Amino acid sequence: MEIKTDDYHIIFDKPSATVICKGSLLLSGTEEYAPILDLLNQAAEQQAEQLVLDLRPLEFLNSSGINTLTKFVINVRNRQTLQLTGMGYEEIPWQVRLLKNLKRLMPDLQLNLE
Repeated sequence: MEIKTDDYHIIFDKPSATVICKGSLLLSGTEEYAPILDLLNQAAEQQAEQLVLDLRPLEFLNSSGINTLTKFVINVRNRQTLQLTGMGYEEIPWQVRLLKNLKRLMPDLQLNLE
């Protein structure tokens, strides 16, 4: 599964159980982010044990995108069967803040900051 535009690329790599987010997510509002949330939720439903959310190649994420990822993490938390890992770069402050805030919502979220 993937969503690709000129500005961003979201890929679900099933063999590695990884969703990779690349580019800049600057969509306006939850309606424009709905396909991305659907892809994330479908990826979570297809994985029995674990899923990796790789934000390292993501250059920018606006507040609507943060809201979308928050909804996704809450959905995963409510399932209580899937181990979610968030990946980001320590030198990118917004990735660190986002992943730490998502961990507050889902204490079982594993953080992998490089």
